[in-house]
Amino acid sequence: MDLKRAVRERHSVRSFSSRTPDWRKIIECIDSMLYAPLAGNVPIHKFILISDLKKIEKIAQLCQQEFIADTEYVVVVCSNIKKLEKMYEHDAVKYSRQESGAAIQNFLLMITAHGLATCWTGLYDEKELKRLLKIPDDTIVEALFPIGYEFKKSHPLRKQELDTSIYFDEWGNRYMK
Repeated sequence: MDLKRAVRERHSVRSFSSRTPDWRKIIECIDSMLYAPLAGNVPIHKFILISDLKKIEKIAQLCQQEFIADTEYVVVVCSNIKKLEKMYEHDAVKYSRQESGAAIQNFLLMITAHGLATCWTGLYDEKELKRLLKIPDDTIVEALFPIGYEFKKSHPLRKQELDTSIYFDEWGNRYMK
């Protein structure tokens, strides 16, 4: 699938088929996160690929999202910004969020390109999730992603139109000079 198509077809999925994804494809998608831009060229991300169904069921409870329990894989994206703090002090958090967003977008597009589906999940009990997965205290859970095949293929709607979203030279100017 080409990039333009992946961008347009990517959408959140909460209903998964019983078909099991190939974990190797998921590893390829995780690898794409390592090509995202890095502030100061400092890598901050770690990833956990979970296939333990009991843990996945517990994660679904910690997220208050039962559909997560219907998948056989969950990817957890984590970051540790200690090195960024040494270089950028108070801007480290901002740069870490930018890096994480870029890395996750790469991942989401690769998931789509491989015909897989996911839903970006940001609601969870972080303390309990870290305990369950033995994530160190100084590491932030950025998001998690249940991975599977979409139960019934849907066509995503455009969320907003470009002509109502773009300005030229200054806020509110809708016309190019």
